[in-house]
This record gives sequence, C-alpha cells and structure tokens, in this order.
Amino acid sequence: MEILQEDEEYNWREVKLPSLIPVIPEPGLERETGERRRGRDILIAIDHGPNSKHAFDWALIHLCRLADTLHLVHAVSSVQNTVVYETSQQLMEKLAVEALQVAMVRTVARIVQGDAGKVICNEAERLKPAAVVMSTRGRSLVQSVLQGSVSEYCFHHCKAAPVVIVPGKEDGDESLI
Repeated sequence: MEILQEDEEYNWREVKLPSLIPVIPEPGLERETGERRRGRDILIAIDHGPNSKHAFDWALIHLCRLADTLHLVHAVSSVQNTVVYETSQQLMEKLAVEALQVAMVRTVARIVQGDAGKVICNEAERLKPAAVVMSTRGRSLVQSVLQGSVSEYCFHHCKAAPVVIVPGKEDGDESLI
C-alpha cells in the first residue's frame, strides 16, 4: 500500500475494508429531504480502548441513519510501522462489519500519523462531517488537567463540526444510554 503525503506533517493510509461489505445503494424515499437521501458524514475517532468502542456503539445506536457514511479515524505515531497498521486495520475491519450489521451504514477508514487531537481536527476540517464522535479516556480530572485530553483539545479546536464526547462506560454498566 502506498503512503500518501499531503504535506510534511500529514501522512495517512486509507484502510481497504473487506470486500464482503456490499455497496449500499442510496435509498430513494420520496418524502424525505435531500440530506437524508444523500446521507451525512459522521467522523468517529477510534483507538483500541473500551471507551472508544463504547462511543462507536453509541454513535451507531443514537446518531446513524440509513444513508450515512461513517468515517473511522485512528491516529498513530507512524503509518510505516506494519504491526501498528495491521492491528489498526483489523480493528477498523471489525467495526466496519459491525456498522453494516447494526445500522446498515457505509464505512470508510483512515489511519493517520500524528498527534491525535490535531489529526481528528484536520480530518474534520477535510470532511466537514455532521458530527465528530469520540470518547473520553477515563482519566480523573487531575490527570486530564496535568496531562491534557484529546477530547478536550478537539472540543476547543474543532470548528468544522459539533464534537460529541461520549462518557466512558462505567464498570458493570451494560446499557448504552
């Protein structure tokens, strides 16, 4: 797979999702608005943690509609590291299949090199999505203040779309509310 470089600090690799996912035709519902028929782009920031999966599940259940396209974005330190890329690709493939099964939405995945907060904001600026969905890391208030927070960075710097921050799933909480 070729690494594309848009500029010095923005390297990324498109993830080729499994061919078992069919192309979903656009619904031809007459009574609905053009935006609904065309669908919306929804950006979901993904990592390997359980809170990220919880935010993904929340978006599928509460935000996605039939004609929407999910854009999964995962920030990594290097797109040239094959172990990191393959692990991230497997995660994205699994989530794409789940998105199709649960919400019947199309999924596009991208692994981007760089600082997570900046990567998410750059992707939001590029896509102009209806929403950016992400999770919290589950740090305490003191840890977040001392170390910073990707969700807090995106909340303050992402101007292209509203940022939805899904709280982390509490231990033992099985609901997605």
